[in-house]
Amino acid sequence: MGQIAHERPGTGFDFRGENLPVTVSRVALLVVTGAFVLAASFGVRLGLEMQAAIYLFGMVALNLPHGGYEHFNNIRQRGLDFQGRYVVAYLALIAGFLALFLAAPIAGLALAITIAVLKGGYGGLHVMDAVTGSSHLRSDVQRHLAALVRGGSVMAVPIVCWPGTFETFSTYMVAIFQPGRLGRITSYFTVTRPLIGVGFATLAIAHLGIGYARRDGSGSWLVDSVETLLLLVYFAVVPVVVAVGLYFPLWYSTRQVGRQTDVEDDVPEEGGILSGVLDSDDLRVVAMTAWGVLIVGAIATATVVGAIYLAATRPLGGAPLLSGGVAFWSVAISIIALPHVVVGSFLDRERGIWYVP
Repeated sequence: MGQIAHERPGTGFDFRGENLPVTVSRVALLVVTGAFVLAASFGVRLGLEMQAAIYLFGMVALNLPHGGYEHFNNIRQRGLDFQGRYVVAYLALIAGFLALFLAAPIAGLALAITIAVLKGGYGGLHVMDAVTGSSHLRSDVQRHLAALVRGGSVMAVPIVCWPGTFETFSTYMVAIFQPGRLGRITSYFTVTRPLIGVGFATLAIAHLGIGYARRDGSGSWLVDSVETLLLLVYFAVVPVVVAVGLYFPLWYSTRQVGRQTDVEDDVPEEGGILSGVLDSDDLRVVAMTAWGVLIVGAIATATVVGAIYLAATRPLGGAPLLSGGVAFWSVAISIIALPHVVVGSFLDRERGIWYVP
């Protein structure tokens, strides 16, 4: 994270849509935002169970496979020693985060929120580096600020704009391990909510203002500001359960595909346990190997989710089926996402899941 103004040649605001996945991400959020604005103007509201169904479809069916692909693509051509240490560190962090949820679920919830912010923010920062431009970010402070604002929109804006729903699902998530525990601190939310709102607004204004002062004519500040404002409006307008459920597949994952297509030719090959067969000229070998990796990944994920389910006191947190499913999956995916961010990016300084040459 120590690079300053990490800019690939030729990047900037892509008006012509050369990077299709990034263009799709913008259009998708605009369409979803517009749909909810239009629905609200006619007095149409989605019930909580329908929102939960959309969340589960987006996060499980659409987004989960991409998370596995990010790791697979990162380590498949790395050395065997690296691959082994990667897997061990990943499993250790999963076990540690589950233990935290069991012992102190409120702290676990706070860490889950933090991880969502870091994943959205720093993942998005690397898309800026590779695709849309980041030359207006001329210091490490600016880069961290950009990541915190983009990632913070995922959690800070819903906390302010959708407080009731946010509190309801936070209660369910904590109740999975210690029923009633969150009730001990909910009285403080009337104080923390405006503080979060003012603090986040200050960061957003500082990010856009400093970027404007340091813009260089490349258009990178313009695309950053437009996309940042789009994220702010999206999370303010779209109900939080739907917003989070669609943000990761339609924005985060789609844009990471765009980043990957831009850097694919520049990714170094170091050799790994599967690199030979995956680079085979025999398409049948490649297809069978990829299928095997998919099955192994699915089994590993199911094992982790099953362990969380068995460790939980009330797996659905006392909520109805679909809402309880959202709460449980939010806990499960956050436990998986901790090493996703820490091991897959912050500790893997040579490359990482968000690699940009």
